[in-house]
Amino acid sequence: MANWVKVDEENEFTDEVRVYVYDGNPIAVFRLEDGFYAIDDTCSHAESSLSEGEIDEDIIECPLHGAQFDIRTGRNLSLPAVVPVRSYPVKVENGSIYLQVEA
Repeated sequence: MANWVKVDEENEFTDEVRVYVYDGNPIAVFRLEDGFYAIDDTCSHAESSLSEGEIDEDIIECPLHGAQFDIRTGRNLSLPAVVPVRSYPVKVENGSIYLQVEA
């Protein structure tokens, strides 16, 4: 069963990316020009925080080995990552940001 979990207020989200932990899992929430997107914060290639990498439009580059991921979908775009990271639905209601997570 999926639940919507409030993670922040839209007007307080002033960074490009923030990390929230849900049930022990770090989730990176990104603010792009067209809205908010969320993916697992841990690179699928090696244990590294994606949120610490370089953002180029809608692509995040892992700071450890340079693997790139699509922020909107979690799809792996370059080696050494061969597996995508999980993406999460995000919605904004009444100025609050919510993530859809499995309960």
